[in-house]
Amino acid sequence: MGSFSVEDFVGNGVLKDLLPTLLDEGWDDVPTLKVMNSEDMDAINMTRQQKEAIEIRTYLHDRSLMPYADRLESTGKCLPELLSISVEDLTSQFHMKRGHIARFHDRKSSCVDPSTNKFDAPLASTSIKRTYQSNSSKRMQSMRSRNFQDKTVEQAMSEFKIEDGYEFKGIVATELAGHIACGCVQPPHIVDKIAPYSAIENISIQKLTPEYKIGMERLVKTKTPPMKASSLWQDKPAIILCIRRPGCIMCRAEAHQLYARKAIFDALGYQLFAVIHEHIESEVKDFWPRYWGGTVIFDQGRGFFKALGGGKLMKEKFLFGFLFNPRAIANYKRAKAMGIKQNFNGEGEIKGGLFILGSSKRGIAYQFIERNFGDWAPLSEVIEICTKIQSQSQASGLSIKPSQEDNRSSSLV
Repeated sequence: MGSFSVEDFVGNGVLKDLLPTLLDEGWDDVPTLKVMNSEDMDAINMTRQQKEAIEIRTYLHDRSLMPYADRLESTGKCLPELLSISVEDLTSQFHMKRGHIARFHDRKSSCVDPSTNKFDAPLASTSIKRTYQSNSSKRMQSMRSRNFQDKTVEQAMSEFKIEDGYEFKGIVATELAGHIACGCVQPPHIVDKIAPYSAIENISIQKLTPEYKIGMERLVKTKTPPMKASSLWQDKPAIILCIRRPGCIMCRAEAHQLYARKAIFDALGYQLFAVIHEHIESEVKDFWPRYWGGTVIFDQGRGFFKALGGGKLMKEKFLFGFLFNPRAIANYKRAKAMGIKQNFNGEGEIKGGLFILGSSKRGIAYQFIERNFGDWAPLSEVIEICTKIQSQSQASGLSIKPSQEDNRSSSLV
């Protein structure tokens, strides 16, 4: 699994001695480091070997194959040469597993990108109707060239561009998968109206970790004093990811795929926060910065989680919510394919979701609810909405319009 620790990303090869320079020049987190172009590399006098090492490690990180990075880099081969190595040699020389070899040779997609997975996109339901079928998989089928093709943040954003005609809603929930237990179990209630801003602005929270940078301690020694949630987005808009359980394989996968696009959200002016409702220090250490390099927030009163459920916690028993739910099983398999480890520590029945908030008191623009265990907010939609909000901000000087206190669902287009 690709870690968001820069030290883990550069490994023990030719990039290790470059760490001080990367820090001085602001390349101090993995998502930003991965979007370096040739001009950026020349500006800090990177050698050909170092450029090729970045290319190799970026390719492996996208496919969650970082355990092989040091060995592959040590061959002195460039990425196209490595990709031409036979299956037999990958097995014998690098001890690469068969499933990992298939992932290594797949040049069209990265395993951390859920946009091509049929289980990721929200389906039509009573709470939301879709007029668009994503074709983002077609846009993701380019492969880096021998000379390390420049990939700017703008190009990365364009890969998630949604076509005209897509209907945005303020709230999204993936459809429940079929009939659970032959229809004997009623699906959990899902609200179809966006939470009012007043439901979240005064939530008492504590910061458990800072945003990760090179050389930083892996965990803050003491929690910060309690603070109001609204202080998080007072000056800049924010994405709030509510984590069901930090040790859950599906929660870790969701956090990883979202934070992997940090460079895009930085360009759009968005902050990234992960919210947990149970503070187990060992679980936070395992979660940050390996699967999430952003700030981790503790919501002891579970206010964000109650807001997702319209004032009530969305809870579901593991037996029927997971074991008898085909969509949850599919979500688990998707996360497992990423090579993510898991544990079963802590409360895992309180469902999470995601909020997109404008700065100051401009309100909630978007809300995603984890209806089935392991549902992810559709990444293309999240990025497109953030882009539209930024465009509105540039045009009118505002981030978004205030959310309505009558709890009506908002439309961004």
